[in-house]
Amino acid sequence: MKVLLLKDVFKLGRAGDVKRVADGYGRNYLMPQGLAVLATPGALKQVGRIKSQATIQRDALNEELGVFAEQLNGMVLSFTAKASETGKLYGSISTQMIADSITEKTGVDLNRRQVFSQPLRSLGEHNVQIRLTIDLIPEVTVIVNSEEEEQEAPEMQEPVKPSSDEGEELQDEEQVASPSEKDDQEQEAPEMQQPVEQSSDEGEELQDEELVASSSEGDDQELGSESGIVEEIEVE
Repeated sequence: MKVLLLKDVFKLGRAGDVKRVADGYGRNYLMPQGLAVLATPGALKQVGRIKSQATIQRDALNEELGVFAEQLNGMVLSFTAKASETGKLYGSISTQMIADSITEKTGVDLNRRQVFSQPLRSLGEHNVQIRLTIDLIPEVTVIVNSEEEEQEAPEMQEPVKPSSDEGEELQDEEQVASPSEKDDQEQEAPEMQQPVEQSSDEGEELQDEELVASSSEGDDQELGSESGIVEEIEVE
């Protein structure tokens, strides 16, 4: 069947275009949603008016959502799910989950129909398009991780940095400890005794004793010589 598009339809055409579509798609989706009408001769006379009005609305919407499109482009969304050893999910990451995650991050309500993707059923990285307008289609990155890997991954603990007060206390303790260590080292080191200087009186006494000792030795020698003389006289 042929239909006249009343609004821009992603992957199909812009407002005012005449397209041939499947009967079911036209009657069950396009027409009930107000996106198209049958391409009758009377409807085709409205093509010029439909296109001009659609251009005005499209330009205004592109300007309104331009900042939001830049915010979405390159955004990373992370999910965890149970998966088999081959990487297949027990379930899926749905378009509603992706839309809710974007809404939570940005605060902007997003309809799941604007998420152009099939449900994600495998682990890894997926690129997903978000349909804001027919001209604005940013792309986000969806990363699906396994719940088992998340649980087995060890938690990285950051080293605790002491506060400024604790740092000052540690410095004070180190300063206190350093002089005490020096005291211990001084106690363990052998004491160096300075030589005792003899006084002048003690020096004179020592000299006198040496003189006496030398004189006594001289007397002993003289006595020995005298005894030898006596013995010689007696022999004679």
